[in-house]
Amino acid sequence: MNLFHSLKFKVLIGTAFLFFSVFALYSYLVERAFTAQIMNQVMESAARVSDVIKNSTRYSMLLNRRPDVYQIIATIGREPGVEGIRIYNKRGMIMVSTNKSEEMTVVDMKAEACYACHDSEKPLQSLPTANRVRTYEAGGKRIIGLINPIRNEPACSNGACHAHPADRTVLGVLDVRMSLEKIDAESSQARRRFIVYSLLMAVFVGGASALFLLRTVHRPVRQLIEGTKQVAAGNLNYEIRVPSRDEIGQLASSFNEMTRFLQQAREQNESWSRTLEKRIQEKTRELKQIHEQILQIEKMASLGRLSATVAHELNNPLEGILTYAKLIARRLQKVQEPGIQPIREDIDLIIREVQRCGNIVKNLLLFSKKQVGEFGVAPVAGLVEQAVRLVQHHFNISGVSFQQELRVPDASILCDGNQIQQALLALFVNAVEAMSGGGTLRLVVDRDAAANTIISVSDTGTGITPDELSHIFEPFYTTKKEGNGVGLGLSVVYGIAERHGGSVSVRSEPGKGTVFTLTFPPVAQSRPRVEPGEAAPTQSRA
Repeated sequence: MNLFHSLKFKVLIGTAFLFFSVFALYSYLVERAFTAQIMNQVMESAARVSDVIKNSTRYSMLLNRRPDVYQIIATIGREPGVEGIRIYNKRGMIMVSTNKSEEMTVVDMKAEACYACHDSEKPLQSLPTANRVRTYEAGGKRIIGLINPIRNEPACSNGACHAHPADRTVLGVLDVRMSLEKIDAESSQARRRFIVYSLLMAVFVGGASALFLLRTVHRPVRQLIEGTKQVAAGNLNYEIRVPSRDEIGQLASSFNEMTRFLQQAREQNESWSRTLEKRIQEKTRELKQIHEQILQIEKMASLGRLSATVAHELNNPLEGILTYAKLIARRLQKVQEPGIQPIREDIDLIIREVQRCGNIVKNLLLFSKKQVGEFGVAPVAGLVEQAVRLVQHHFNISGVSFQQELRVPDASILCDGNQIQQALLALFVNAVEAMSGGGTLRLVVDRDAAANTIISVSDTGTGITPDELSHIFEPFYTTKKEGNGVGLGLSVVYGIAERHGGSVSVRSEPGKGTVFTLTFPPVAQSRPRVEPGEAAPTQSRA
């Protein structure tokens, strides 16, 4: 920063100018007062000398002893500082003087000694003391003169020696002149000393003021400037340490509070940014999941409509084929001819395959949610018990150990009991088939924070790869070996869960088993879904 543009320079120059101006004015006024005081003292001294002379010569004047008067005046006139003493009579004639050559001479009435009284046409009878003093230069030095009127006293007017008329007020004038050379020298020397002392005092006060300003103003201002630079550079932890309690200290305290507030605001913004980024990621995942669910729902809806159409189209022909196959089987039972047995076996195979096709069509109808059942509030424990009873022999044959944990024993859901059992059976069968060498199948009934009923079925089987997880609820998609399934079991489970206003989810890792989770809303909030053209299900108390 340029020194001439800095606040320090401006304050110091302004302070120095102010101090020197004040001291100069003060010195001038004090010098004037000192000179006036000395002049007053000189005038008083001159007046006292004049009175002393007049009083000393009074007696000799009354006796008209001029040598005595002259002797007194000459003696006093030899005193240091006395330039001369003269006595004028009424007509301006010098009667007695320390300078003998002046005696008996007449001075001009317009001279400096006579001008004060004889300025007007009629001489003044009395004159103020201040007007009786005159100052003038003579011989290169200043002279102060004081005139003292000699008045006509009764002792003088009644005297026998030189009587004066009583009506004459002033008989003459005593003029005392004193040199101001010594006074002027002392005044000049005192003036020089005073100027030097004033300059030294100004320098001292200015220096002390400069140090005071540097300590109380410059340093705190520098700290404030440094603080603003630190804040501008992004360092919000910078703190200004100004211990004073004045306005600059308050400004520093406000600055520190501002930086703390900005630091907190920045931390909050950073925290909000991190939180917002995290929430955006979470919402993005949720939206992705919702998008995938919507795609799955649209896909399942399309497949459901297609399945319903196919099921209706295939149901009647299959019923006809099954009816005629059974009719042929009954007729062949009455025939006892050799070679008929292979035909009977072929007819039985046709009946079984047609029935199998019928089951597939039935599952398609379940998946398409076109079947209408009766809804009622049913205990989950009872539904689980019935489903386990139906597949218990399958567990035993496959070497599967079944475990159940009813964390909410009284849990109930609004449902079609047969469909819930069918969904549980499909999950049980898939779990057993995933544990070909045996394992543990575990069922847990619980309730979440939203009072939803949670049924989870987990196994210790082979698990499902991530690529297969996104397709397992699609119709006709299966991870089993060819010929061991048609891929409708989990699709039916998905349709049943959705029909009951719930959902089904899966979590699996290859080699670590699979967990299927059925979620059903509380009974008070359950609203079975009804497709367009489908009759609303009836409700009853189970």
